[in-house]
Amino acid sequence: MSDAPHVPSEAQSPADQTSAQQKAAQPTAPQPTATQLMSDQPTASQPAAAPKRNVGPLVGALVVGAVLGGASGAGVAAWAVSANNGSHGSVVSGPQTVTINNKDDVTTTTAVAAKAGPSVVTIDVTASSEGGTGSGVVLSSDGYVLTNTHVVTLDGDSASGTIEVTTYDGKLYTAKVVGIDPVVDLAVIKLDNASGLQPIEFADSSKINVGDKVVAIGAPLDLPNTVTDGIVSAVNRSIQIASSAVPNSGGSGDNSTPGDGSSPYNFWNFGDGSGNGNGGNGSGGGSSAGQSADISLPVIQTDAAINPGNSGGALLDSSGKLIGINVAIASTGSSSGSGQSGSIGVGFAIPSDLAQRIGQEIIKTGKGTHGLLGASVTTATSDKSSVVGALIADITSGGAADKAGLKKGDVVTSFNGRPITDSTDLTAQVRTLAPGSTAKLVYVRGDAPTTVSVTLGTLKL
Repeated sequence: MSDAPHVPSEAQSPADQTSAQQKAAQPTAPQPTATQLMSDQPTASQPAAAPKRNVGPLVGALVVGAVLGGASGAGVAAWAVSANNGSHGSVVSGPQTVTINNKDDVTTTTAVAAKAGPSVVTIDVTASSEGGTGSGVVLSSDGYVLTNTHVVTLDGDSASGTIEVTTYDGKLYTAKVVGIDPVVDLAVIKLDNASGLQPIEFADSSKINVGDKVVAIGAPLDLPNTVTDGIVSAVNRSIQIASSAVPNSGGSGDNSTPGDGSSPYNFWNFGDGSGNGNGGNGSGGGSSAGQSADISLPVIQTDAAINPGNSGGALLDSSGKLIGINVAIASTGSSSGSGQSGSIGVGFAIPSDLAQRIGQEIIKTGKGTHGLLGASVTTATSDKSSVVGALIADITSGGAADKAGLKKGDVVTSFNGRPITDSTDLTAQVRTLAPGSTAKLVYVRGDAPTTVSVTLGTLKL
């Protein structure tokens, strides 16, 4: 058990890109209306993608890899029980739009794809001789796009990559980074000279149920505008990953692990493939080589097939509204390190409520904000607790936890109505809320549960 504070990263300054917008020729055909959910959108043949190679996926007994494909296999948040490094080649194909051959025989998935497809873009990032491909969702008609931090920074290796975006109808744009939030792996980019784009519609992710139908759209394995479907498998999940975009120093924060890179949750880097961060090189600061820090993410679990390249893409409800930003998958891998498996039906998305708040904050100020409990926490074990939860290991004097009456040794079992089963759950739920938010927290001291109101402080980056 460690009391060392965990320090998330400050959003880095975007690098200016100077190349002009480019547009591809695009033959169009009428898009039939299948159901009332569908928009009248033209189909288009888009330009073929340049060949890329995927390098450096982790493999192991259980791996959760952030779903980014491309030259580097970059942007891979990994959840691994054990891991070795391997490589695999991607299938490369030109983008395809949603094609409806029989308008009298369509499904809900068809309708959702036709409605939301124009709001999902493919993002190609290059830096030096390396690059990667991910996805993004359109926030505004003039070109603000939400995606993952690990997509635009190539796993934290570069804060100055060249970004090119392909829209649903085959248009090409250059783009600049507006800001990143590595604390929850979200970022916003702005397309140059864009207009007339179709913004995504947001749903209330707090109202989704296990079993709800969902549709994922993105660019898995460099195959843009790919549509898959499934259900919500679980809500209120939390995963922990090591982000090389997080700096080594800064303000104190709630801690759930030692934060020294020893966690099995690592980014897949396209450099030496070691799983240790190659380091950020932007003005906002970054990890030095071989070092990383842990972040905890609240996620929606789904069995919709998502794979490397889906990162930053859309997870949609049956009305075609966004309920999550796809961020990670669980996959099995060969212990020999010979390759990476694809989706096994366990994928994760950042809830839309959190994604929308952070996206708006980045557009306004260049970075996101997060709540702070003012405590170091570990996972409760049977030798110290009779219930599962997050054990308070240390309290910051004058912090939110201290003011609420929490003490060292208390076990937090619920936060804002969501069950807390370990330290990752608590850290993820605290980070979901904005500074100054008030939450109901339940803790156990001895055998007595107590409910208190906690007003969160501000995570200093």
